[in-house]
Amino acid sequence: MDLSLVASNILNPPILAFFMGMLAIFLKSDLEIPAPIPKLFSLYLLFAIGFKGGVELSKSGIDQQVALTIVAAMLMSMLVPVYTFFILRIKLDSYNAAAIAATYGSISAVTFITATSFLTAQGIDFDGYMVAALALMESPAIIVGLILVSVFGGEEGKREIVWPEVLQEAFLNSSVFLLIGSLIMGIMTGEHGWEVMSPFTQDLFYGVLTFFLLDMGLVAASRIKDLQEAGVFLIGFAILIPIVNAVIALVIAKLIGMPQGDTLLFAVLCASASYIAVPAAMRLTVPEANPSLYISTALAVTFPFNIIVGIPLYLYGINMFWR
Repeated sequence: MDLSLVASNILNPPILAFFMGMLAIFLKSDLEIPAPIPKLFSLYLLFAIGFKGGVELSKSGIDQQVALTIVAAMLMSMLVPVYTFFILRIKLDSYNAAAIAATYGSISAVTFITATSFLTAQGIDFDGYMVAALALMESPAIIVGLILVSVFGGEEGKREIVWPEVLQEAFLNSSVFLLIGSLIMGIMTGEHGWEVMSPFTQDLFYGVLTFFLLDMGLVAASRIKDLQEAGVFLIGFAILIPIVNAVIALVIAKLIGMPQGDTLLFAVLCASASYIAVPAAMRLTVPEANPSLYISTALAVTFPFNIIVGIPLYLYGINMFWR
């Protein structure tokens, strides 16, 4: 692997801010960010990336490549929970296995946004329609996870699921709603909207991302103690499964002819894990599952692995595979 890719990724203000947040916890600093601010930053990042994607989509239109990419993304979000569930069942009960499987079938928007920042720094182009894939990959994993609980959870797992509430949580949670809404706004307003919104959606973007990853470093480091409960099996799972998912994504991307920048984003989407939307849904619908397991593995292991090592590793694989 080209270590210069890792170095260029690490020596990037948002990633350095993430390290600084982790260091603050390890050194027992009193650094903290008031609770409403990270939520505001999260909403801003989702809106900005969704709006930009919509503007790009308005220029490129929806062609066969766009349709194939979106279909592939949704298929992966349904496939990943299925095979990861059976891997997790080696050591875990059905409830925890299904909750973690759904978490890894879904996506991390912040990892995706970090990958777009990395591509921009590397001078590699990517298409705005990948935001549509981002928005559509979150919900299917939740549905598949609940189906797995219903089928394999024993008599209690076969309890009646209130599907209207589940579907509302899956398709109308704040991140999906804001992404799709801002994407549509970008499509409707096009280049004119981009010019008008540019000081907000472009000039502030990297500063907000840097401060948000500072908070993510604080949160991730505070979750490390939960890994004692996760155990070696889950820690290994949280590192190896993203690599497996990324390799599958690279094969699919090669088959359908994705360009390199889009392939990296697709691989990152498949390799990431949700630590916001899916945990919220699992707490509501699968209370038997232990939140410490599916939150700590996604947030304290997979998220740092992806933004520090995974993104340059996947790009290295793409460069080798596309050569």
